[in-house]
Amino acid sequence: MSDPNNPTPSEWFELSAKQADGSVLDFDSLRGHVTLVVNVASQCGFTPQYKQLQELHEAYESRGLRILAFPCNQFGGQEPGSDDQIQQFCKLTYDVSFPVLAKVQVNGPDSDPVFVHLKKQAPGLLGSEGIKWNFTKFLIDGDGRVVERYAPTTSPSSIAKDIEPLLK
Repeated sequence: MSDPNNPTPSEWFELSAKQADGSVLDFDSLRGHVTLVVNVASQCGFTPQYKQLQELHEAYESRGLRILAFPCNQFGGQEPGSDDQIQQFCKLTYDVSFPVLAKVQVNGPDSDPVFVHLKKQAPGLLGSEGIKWNFTKFLIDGDGRVVERYAPTTSPSSIAKDIEPLLK
């Protein structure tokens, strides 16, 4: 990858993420798949969105949708648990079967490269790159282009209308 602070859309497939078990998810495996990336937290007012994320996963996984949840504790300390605790919470509370990855930072100097890339490709309101709160969502097409950035208040089920045309 060239400059990690200034990635290009084609670099999406060069990225990777640490999974909760310590293994690495290579984003080249996402080539051709529509991907919804969400920064999540277990103790947030938006946490019930996990249910709709799981519903999207069940409805569209067979057609190529991949959902990647990135726990983050940068907003109100709403994700204080360990990776193991987060996995247990997601499985027991929402029966999540899509990947909930290792905890990351989405803002600041220690931002995960995935979020550096996403924020540059799809800035928020008034061109702001910072993530404002938990459950900000990014929709990426099968060619690695960031199609849309959604606010935390956007329900996952309302994104289905944007996902469907991108699927196989």
